[in-house]
Amino acid sequence: MSDVFLLGLLGLLVGSFLNVVIHRLPKMMEMRWAAECAELHRTHEGPADETVVEPAKFNLMVPRSRCPHCGHQIRWFENIPVISYLVLRGACSHCSAPISPRYPLVELVCGSLFAWCGWSWGMTWEALAWCFFSASVLALACIDWDTTLLPDDITLPLLWSGLCAAGLGFINTTLPHALWGAVAGYMSLWLVFWAFKLTTGKEGMGYGDFKLFAAFGAWFGWQALIPIILMASVIGAVVGIAIKFMGQLREGGYVPFGPFLAIAALTAMIFGPSSILAVIGL
Repeated sequence: MSDVFLLGLLGLLVGSFLNVVIHRLPKMMEMRWAAECAELHRTHEGPADETVVEPAKFNLMVPRSRCPHCGHQIRWFENIPVISYLVLRGACSHCSAPISPRYPLVELVCGSLFAWCGWSWGMTWEALAWCFFSASVLALACIDWDTTLLPDDITLPLLWSGLCAAGLGFINTTLPHALWGAVAGYMSLWLVFWAFKLTTGKEGMGYGDFKLFAAFGAWFGWQALIPIILMASVIGAVVGIAIKFMGQLREGGYVPFGPFLAIAALTAMIFGPSSILAVIGL
C-alpha cells in the first residue's frame, strides 16, 4: 500500500506540473513559430530600421504562475494539488475570479493513474515507465483537445522511451514487437490520411496523430494497435456526433482525434488490449 500512496502522491505533484505544460507548451510553440517567421522575413526583406525587441522570457518555469484575470502571483500554498483548489473554493484569492475545475481534475486523474501503476507493479521500473506513459498521454490529450496540436516535444520522447523501455525489459513488450508496432502505428494512419485526402481533397487528421499512434505501437506492440484504433474510432464517432447535434463544433468542424486515442491507450494499459476486443465482441 505504501507504493500506491507514494506513487499517487507523486502523481498529484506531476499533475500540477502537467497543468503548466498543457497551458504553456502550445504558447511556447506559437512564440517559436512567430520568431522563425520573423527571422525568415528579416532574411528575405533585409534588416529593418527599427530595433528588434527581444520577447520576454517564457517557458515552463518562467514566469511564475499568475491569475489570468488580475495577474496575482500564485503563492506556494495556493498551488498545493487539489487541496488549494478546495480551500480557495475554486476562485482566485485576490480577485475571486473562478478557477477552472480542470486543474484539480488533471491532478486527480494523474494521481489515480500513478496509484494504479503502484498497485499493479509496485515500486518497480515497470511502474515508473507506465507512470511516465500516463503523464505524457494525459498532457497530450488535453493539449490536443484545446488546440488540435500534438507537440513533438512530447510525442517523440514518448515514442523513443517506449522503444527503450521495451529494449531494457521494463515493459511486457519485446523490442521487435515494439519496433514493428511503431512502424505499423505510423504507417497505418499515414495511409488513411492520404487515402482520405486523395478521395475528398481534405485532411482528416494531423501528422501528430501518426506519431502518437506510433508511440502506442512502441509501448504495447503491434498486436494492440487494432483494439486501440477501434476503441478510439467508436468513442470519437459518438462524441463527434453528440457535439455536432449540440451545435458546438469548433470552427472548421474539427474534432481532435488524439484525446480518443489517449483514452483507448490508457484503457489498454489498465485492462489490457484484449479486453477492448472482448467488450465489442471480437
